[in-house]
Amino acid sequence: MANTIRMLAVDAVEKAKSGHPGAPMGMADIAEVLWNRHLTHNPANPNWPNRDRFVLSNGHGSMLLYALLHLTGYDLPMAELKNFRQLHSKTPGHPEAGVTLGVETTTGPLGQGLANAVGMALAEKLLADEFNKPGHAVVDHFTHVFMGDGCLMEGISHEACSLAGTLRLSRLVAFYDDNGISIDGHVQGWFTDDTPKRFEAYGWNVIPAADGHNPAAVDEAIRAAKAQAVLPNGQPTLICCKTVIGMGSPNKAGTHDVHGAALGAAEVAATREALGWTAAPFEVPPDIASAWNAVECGQAAERAWHLRFEAYRTQYPLKAAEFERRMAGDLLPAFTDKLPELLAAIAANPDPVATRKASQNTLDALAPLVSGFFGGSADLTGSNLTNFKGCVKAGRDEQGAFRWGSHLSYGVREFGMAAIMNGIALHGGYIPYGGTFLTFSDYSRNAIRMAALMKLRVIHVFTHDSIGLGEDGPTHQSVEHVPSLRLIPGLDLWRPADGLETAVAWACAVQRKDGPSALCLSRQNLPRLTNAGRVDAIRRGGYVLSDMAGAQAVIVSTGSELQLAMLAQATLAAEGIASRVVSMPCTTIFDRQSGAYQESVLPLALPIVAIEAAQPDFWRKYVGRTGVAIGITTFGESAPAGDLYPFFGITTQRVVDAVRSLVQRAARHREVALPEPAAASIA
Repeated sequence: MANTIRMLAVDAVEKAKSGHPGAPMGMADIAEVLWNRHLTHNPANPNWPNRDRFVLSNGHGSMLLYALLHLTGYDLPMAELKNFRQLHSKTPGHPEAGVTLGVETTTGPLGQGLANAVGMALAEKLLADEFNKPGHAVVDHFTHVFMGDGCLMEGISHEACSLAGTLRLSRLVAFYDDNGISIDGHVQGWFTDDTPKRFEAYGWNVIPAADGHNPAAVDEAIRAAKAQAVLPNGQPTLICCKTVIGMGSPNKAGTHDVHGAALGAAEVAATREALGWTAAPFEVPPDIASAWNAVECGQAAERAWHLRFEAYRTQYPLKAAEFERRMAGDLLPAFTDKLPELLAAIAANPDPVATRKASQNTLDALAPLVSGFFGGSADLTGSNLTNFKGCVKAGRDEQGAFRWGSHLSYGVREFGMAAIMNGIALHGGYIPYGGTFLTFSDYSRNAIRMAALMKLRVIHVFTHDSIGLGEDGPTHQSVEHVPSLRLIPGLDLWRPADGLETAVAWACAVQRKDGPSALCLSRQNLPRLTNAGRVDAIRRGGYVLSDMAGAQAVIVSTGSELQLAMLAQATLAAEGIASRVVSMPCTTIFDRQSGAYQESVLPLALPIVAIEAAQPDFWRKYVGRTGVAIGITTFGESAPAGDLYPFFGITTQRVVDAVRSLVQRAARHREVALPEPAAASIA
């Protein structure tokens, strides 16, 4: 059965002339034991809520997973294995959630699958503590993750596994493929960690030096891991499996030559002979195919769970309905019903407020309507303001017992937090959000990208979004972060300008099911904008905030700079120049609007000036070659915010000058003389 995995991997990589056969060949015995003897899953229903989760963190070994899915009965026919790494196949080079049924998460960037698995195990633990009742264990499954040396070299493995040990996620079982090889060769030249001691220090249960090619040894290790799970102080388990990369290849096994390249026809033939494999390429003998098929036992396992769940429903009908709603990702009806009233109340508040505080105020109001919220912060809760009234802090109490809650202190682990949130979203049952300073989004950027690639409902709260944070200086002042994050396909980035825009941003992020959102929020207070009846307009990403008859130019802005645009409009009006102010809190949503709507907001015939306290090049897509984009093209400085804005030219006067110049230039082109403008002034 293990050799079936090996040969399917060999054949698929050979046909594609690219791929990584070494890991599937080396981990085949471990996979056979786990999937054939221990994994609880139903190939006929990959979305069964109580299935075990399996993550291939070393995703370059994707043919291991594809072979397992095909053999156990998932909807992955042999034709797709033959189409490995080809355009539009269900067997891409690295596993992709949403492309291949049974793939729990998209992996490839090493270490992130491991962190996703921590998030899945955390979600399982939280849901079990929230929903299970005595005699009714409706949440009762494991998360298994395969990983290699590369995953453990990545820093994110430390962030995630350290937290997993602290939280004692005992239903997390990690299999370390200890083969001593990476792409460059034998790892002892660059990776000599004592991995068992490292994980013992994290608080994991470690099973060292298991023979990864001895099914009995692997089986015994998995049984020991499961025994840990039921202990009061159980720990996550690391099973260190000594393996030979490319096991079965007589001339390349144990070398980096088998890591990331096809074996070649001669070595494929030699491998067939060495393994005694007589079947043709992509052929599985009927007796082996029958032994692998897991559909019948998987359906039986799910039926048994449904019987248990119906007994649970009889005794706890409200809990059962809530569990089903949460796992489906649906919001409470009260969310939609009460949202207009909530937004109206926020719009009526006349007080200036920092949008980070407006965010917390919104959370206070939304949290009772979103029972699946799970928040957190990377050691900046008091600055990000991601907690809310009535939230319970999750984690370990002073006696070491796990306590369910709706908010987690992730510690200083921005990348780990982002990837763990991805795992929580993938598992289901919660809508995760987490906060840090915007400048530290660089740490978590690849996990944000992966959330967008997987279309996950994850919300990132980024505060201290510009030079407005002042004295902390350029290391903490975001300049390039907002425009660069906007370039991630599928990420909706919001930069709201007042309390109402912030609340609408939160509502849109919560309601969005097809991708992540990022809220970039100010440290400093911002004034309330007029025109309270603009909820629907805000939802369109960009809208006309203030218009004047016969407008000769458009001023577009976001966040803290929108107030400068409004002041500029008033100053220009005193000179006899009419203008329009456009708020653009979410450019991606605006870009999804119809061409007619976009033209109604940003007419092509009018010159445009954009102002944002960030790198300005992004705004060229709206202002064009003839417009003006005002921003910051250098790093920041350490000084009070009030000194920094004029120093960097983020001022009303600069907007006024830019608009006046564009209007005069347009007039010259039309050969229409304008009166000499009065001297400009700004309060």
